[in-house]
Amino acid sequence: MTAYYDALETRDPAAREADLFARLPNVLRSAMAAPTYAERMKGLDPATVTSREALAALPVLRKSELPALHKASAPFGGFVAHPPGSFARLFTSPGPIFEPEGRQDDPWRGARALYAAGFRPGDVVLNTFSYHLTPGGFIFDSSARALGCAVIPAGPGNTEQQFELIEAYRPIGYSGTPDFLKILLDAAASAGRDVSSIKRALVSGAAFPPSLQAEIKSRGIDAYQAFGTADLGIIAFETAAREGMVVNEDLILEIVKPGTGDPVAPGDVGEIVVTSLDPHHPWIRLALGDLTAALPGTSPCGRTHMRIKGWMGRADQTTKVKGMFVRPEQVADIAKRHPALGRLRLVVSRQGETDAMTLKAETSTSSEALREEIAATLRAVTKLGGGVELVGPGALPNDGKVIADER
Repeated sequence: MTAYYDALETRDPAAREADLFARLPNVLRSAMAAPTYAERMKGLDPATVTSREALAALPVLRKSELPALHKASAPFGGFVAHPPGSFARLFTSPGPIFEPEGRQDDPWRGARALYAAGFRPGDVVLNTFSYHLTPGGFIFDSSARALGCAVIPAGPGNTEQQFELIEAYRPIGYSGTPDFLKILLDAAASAGRDVSSIKRALVSGAAFPPSLQAEIKSRGIDAYQAFGTADLGIIAFETAAREGMVVNEDLILEIVKPGTGDPVAPGDVGEIVVTSLDPHHPWIRLALGDLTAALPGTSPCGRTHMRIKGWMGRADQTTKVKGMFVRPEQVADIAKRHPALGRLRLVVSRQGETDAMTLKAETSTSSEALREEIAATLRAVTKLGGGVELVGPGALPNDGKVIADER
């Protein structure tokens, strides 16, 4: 058995980039056959979008917009040109957001993640993600079967019945949340049930802190993390190198300043934006609302796609101040009006019994006149007054946070 799922994972990064952007124009044409994409990208010539710079000029579609769009234009918000009957399965997520599953092999692109976690053809996998209405269970089920594994469609809960399945089928693999894996292991230990066949796991859907990682490892299970969504499937995954997560093939991942579609500087924390190259159901610059940062270079495991640090919090930091919403987009607007500034952070606090805002701004040219100009812009943009604190370059943390609610 090879160390890689296929040769695509280890190709020259420049060759991958060239391939992705050579395919992108046709994907854009497919997208623009759907009415909402056609309206959002009116006047666009797909043939001109052959680089990251050109892609960054296209509008961002925020996941938070999808529920309203799906309600206005059922079932897929006008983002899919094909009828529901052309897909294999049809799901819903809270919002509601309606997600179709394609008919192709491995429609959620998860087989690579399972392979990187040590799963192999012929393995038996206990899949404990939910199979009810949402796509989670089927994302990992179809991925494991595409790899050649046999799947126990267990779903979450009902540990007593799961013990019977485990003792009968002796699965070597587990897929599910890390929390439920611990529940399963603890319940088995208490009940004297044998779940020792499980030796590896691919976990997702919840935090997997180092303390829990260490505990799962102490139980003899080698667990890896995957990052995905119900819209896109598996976006990135851990490998044996244990250095961040490798972005999945056939995806273009950007990291942008929260509230904008503008790429961050290399290494800075920002919001994940994904473009998928599935012509039947493309996503064009879908902003997920999740924060991450890119890691430099390629993974020591030999896979050469872009690496990210993993999930680092939420980008949607909208909050209310004195009864009015303040959004990351407004902080980004202030930055555009004052290009000499570096990072900005709007700190919301309480002074006595009143909400208060202070905009902290990095600059190498501090002056009272600049502070007053920024204060005026802050009021004009947010319709709220607030203080301005000028700090030196690099004084604010690189964590992607542009609004810090400290009340």
